[in-house]
Amino acid sequence: MYVSHPTAADGRAAAPRTPEQKAWELAATVCDPEIPVLTIEDLGILRNVRIYDDGGMVPAVQVTITPTYSGCPAMDAIRDDLTAAFKREGYPSVNVEMVLSPAWSTDWMSEAGKAKLQEYGIAPPSGHSAALRHAGPVRLSLAVKCPQCSSLNTKELTRFGSTSCKALYVCQDCKEPFDYFKVI
Repeated sequence: MYVSHPTAADGRAAAPRTPEQKAWELAATVCDPEIPVLTIEDLGILRNVRIYDDGGMVPAVQVTITPTYSGCPAMDAIRDDLTAAFKREGYPSVNVEMVLSPAWSTDWMSEAGKAKLQEYGIAPPSGHSAALRHAGPVRLSLAVKCPQCSSLNTKELTRFGSTSCKALYVCQDCKEPFDYFKVI
């Protein structure tokens, strides 16, 4: 069977992917166990993937991830899912390193990830975290848009929702409760 090389948008042959790029793409398929429509790449917690020689016949993999907050219970499941994904692809040695600094921020979430949250019924974070704010004008808090009917007539019910990363809101128009992924 003949397999053609991928082409770039301009029609030229695309450069072959490096082993690190292939490994990143594999790691990027792992989903968040708490919000399964998001990958760890969508969330921005996938920080680095490195292929190295540990003396074995097959190269080893080191994956670096940053939890959304320290003590996040999903990190053990994500580590196990990463390890399983790489072992299925023939990497016998997988090291998943958790790094707390710099601290994760919702600013690291991809726009595609925010769209997936919206489609799933969770209001995505709006605005930027304090890490990106600079001295200057006072920022006002904006309304959270209902992911069901897009109304801005919403109200926070509790600051902590189904997970520490989310707050529970209710729409005053359609009366539906929904999670809001907080700006962190």
